[in-house]
Amino acid sequence: MTSLMMILGIVVFVIGLLVSIAWHELGHLSTAKLFGIRVPQYMVGFGPTIWSRKKGETEYGIKAIPFGGYIRMIGMFPPGDDGRITARSTSPWRGMIEDARSAAFEELGPGDEKRLFYTRAPWKRVIVMFAGPFMNLIMAVALFLTVLMGFGISQQTTTVSSVSQCVIAQSENRDNCTKSDPLSPAAAAGLKAGDKIVSFDGVKTDDWNRLSDLIRAHPGEQVPVVVERGGQDVTLHAKIATNQVAKKDSHGQIVQGQYVTAGFLGFSAATGVVRQDLGQSVTWMGDRVGEAVDSIASLPGKIPALWDAAFDGAPRQPDSPMGVVGAARVGGEIFTLHIPPTQQLAMALMLVAGFNLSLFLFNMLPLLPLDGGHIAGALWESLRRHLARVLRRPDPGPFDVAKLMPVAYVVASVFICFTILVLIADVVNPVKIS
Repeated sequence: MTSLMMILGIVVFVIGLLVSIAWHELGHLSTAKLFGIRVPQYMVGFGPTIWSRKKGETEYGIKAIPFGGYIRMIGMFPPGDDGRITARSTSPWRGMIEDARSAAFEELGPGDEKRLFYTRAPWKRVIVMFAGPFMNLIMAVALFLTVLMGFGISQQTTTVSSVSQCVIAQSENRDNCTKSDPLSPAAAAGLKAGDKIVSFDGVKTDDWNRLSDLIRAHPGEQVPVVVERGGQDVTLHAKIATNQVAKKDSHGQIVQGQYVTAGFLGFSAATGVVRQDLGQSVTWMGDRVGEAVDSIASLPGKIPALWDAAFDGAPRQPDSPMGVVGAARVGGEIFTLHIPPTQQLAMALMLVAGFNLSLFLFNMLPLLPLDGGHIAGALWESLRRHLARVLRRPDPGPFDVAKLMPVAYVVASVFICFTILVLIADVVNPVKIS
């Protein structure tokens, strides 16, 4: 049964992956057609074609390797300075430029001269290239809201799970009390497991992070704590201790191995599945976007640890970069967890949502061959033309993005090498969930 559930989870993720890719390319396709650009192909996947069908002027199909997708638009790059698109050169870098330019005009047919991508106004090209990542952002937001507001997420609550009997600095990493340890404020005040804290020092508390911040902000103070016990409100009085507690980052997450001096009450919060309202959901998604941006920015620094995990048997870090294979494996593990089926589905949707958020942010990097590189080229062209108009100079014409193809090949090579490294790590030393 476990193997069957593992396979089911992988299938669910792969379906979500394919839908995400198709949805991304649909954004490019629909806006390209809206602006009259001819699109000969719309493909989900790479490699050999499994299935395809031509409708109108576009061939729609599915390929064997579900690691991406593409649409082919004619005239992605303008002709060269000499007006030619088939010139050859002995220079390898120049050859890359000319090959890319030639490929952009491969399927040019009669009457297509006015349907080329590069002939469209820069703002239209920006829309076409932005539409793909934007579709991933839409899907990510829709899935996040579905889970947050519909299913709810597992989080710490204001209900007491257990009460600490003494004050122990969290940096000491021990649980047993000694005779020299003072009694915890929670135990001294009579706090019990099952109590739900409804207010702290007169402030209503229905959120664990808010309650935690309040406790930390009142070291050494005597405060009233109102708890719900047996259907009735009971007021307790606790003198908050000063203790070494785990540091929290700007998103309210615990920073491993770092501690601060702050207020300490002395209880463990129970976890539960809690539905979020719209405001809480927006805040939560904003935090995830910030974390995702930080994660992308820190990718280069994670390569040494990833290499060690792949080839030297070092432990795989929980925040280690993870590819499609690793994510599929996690998707399978989700369906083997001993949690309600609704929460399994919610976690799977979260995984697909996170994948879409990553696709959006990654594709917005201003580097060719990513969508962000084409967007940057169109914006630069628009800036050049506006400056020429203001300075009453001749129109400089389209910006020749093809001249950046050598850089694009370098970037693509780096991405391919990184992808292979992540793939090896995902196979030999995968990220696991508990």
